[in-house]
Amino acid sequence: MSSIPRAMQQPLGLKFASYGFLAFWCLIAAFPIFWVAVMSVKTPVDAFASSPLDVVFGPRTLGNGDGMSVFSILLLLTLLVLTYRVGARHLGKWVEQFSPPGLVIIGWIIGSIIFAIGAAFLMFGIYPFVVDLIDPILGPLGRPVLGLTTEHYQAVWVDNEFYTNFLNSMLVTAGVVTISLTVGTLAGYGLARSGSNLAFWLLIMALIFRALPHSVLVTGYLPAFINSAEFLEPILGESAPTLYGQPWAVIVVLVSINQPFTIWMLRSFFQNIPSELDEAARVDGCSHFGAFRRVIMPVMWPGVITTGLFSFLLAYNDYLVTALLLDQQNQTMVPAITGYFNRETTTTDQVEAVAAAVSIIAPLFLLVMVFQRQIVSGLTAGAVKG
Repeated sequence: MSSIPRAMQQPLGLKFASYGFLAFWCLIAAFPIFWVAVMSVKTPVDAFASSPLDVVFGPRTLGNGDGMSVFSILLLLTLLVLTYRVGARHLGKWVEQFSPPGLVIIGWIIGSIIFAIGAAFLMFGIYPFVVDLIDPILGPLGRPVLGLTTEHYQAVWVDNEFYTNFLNSMLVTAGVVTISLTVGTLAGYGLARSGSNLAFWLLIMALIFRALPHSVLVTGYLPAFINSAEFLEPILGESAPTLYGQPWAVIVVLVSINQPFTIWMLRSFFQNIPSELDEAARVDGCSHFGAFRRVIMPVMWPGVITTGLFSFLLAYNDYLVTALLLDQQNQTMVPAITGYFNRETTTTDQVEAVAAAVSIIAPLFLLVMVFQRQIVSGLTAGAVKG
């Protein structure tokens, strides 16, 4: 029996409309991701077939000897569910349990890396071994029924060395998140505890800067990046470096663009923490920084993780800044995919471009799966005045 008071229960028509709209929105949003994921594991003939059933079941892919049996499909779904449950329900508890005091963020980084390596080993090591071992002895349940091939992912990641673009993306995003959270937590805490109107208006001006189109900002950065060696030569001599194509220089640009947003979010989270906690810590003998590190930050972790995720997404999904300020050798994944789609060659290259695009999704799903509880907790904390 429902615990919601009768007066607060929604009418049946409103429930039907709201649930129907939500289902329709999920269908519209999720369908392109599902469809390109299906296309990426088919031969080009099946991937661009006129019949949707041919795209899904891949008869020509299956005819080439590439496919999944009923057993392998059920096993894969089971492993995906178990991986999700471990990441969503248990990883956070293990991190908090085994992390040294004051080093929870390091514990999260190490725990996430271990979880990602374990999940990859499970999917690409254990799973194929078990399928190859069990399928031959299952009879009809071990016969391929669904066409599927990973040759396009192998071509993208190994033959075309897409892993270098992945490493560049991880370098840039890790640098942006680390600097943004380090500066943002200190600045957000200072602004939240400051009674000065000047600090508030400075933050408003910074947000106006953040609201400017990236094309305007990059236009100002581009000449300085290209001519940086000439600008720095009087100071550093002939060994003066050029900023163009340097990932560390792009990290500084992305931090400068996104930092106002980070500070604003963290400031709102800090404002929801009662200042009496600071006062109690000071009475107990803590310095200002000691109170911040020992008392406030443990309460702030959900907000920090939520802000860190947004900072990660802003840097990870950036196209314009990285495309214009990085050379081909140090390019990140999002601009690199544009090169795949700009090729006017064969349908095989087009499917490889789709496989490269699908590859970008995996780290995002991993982040949301691991940090979903902290994200929900952080958004709730930021929405309610404590």
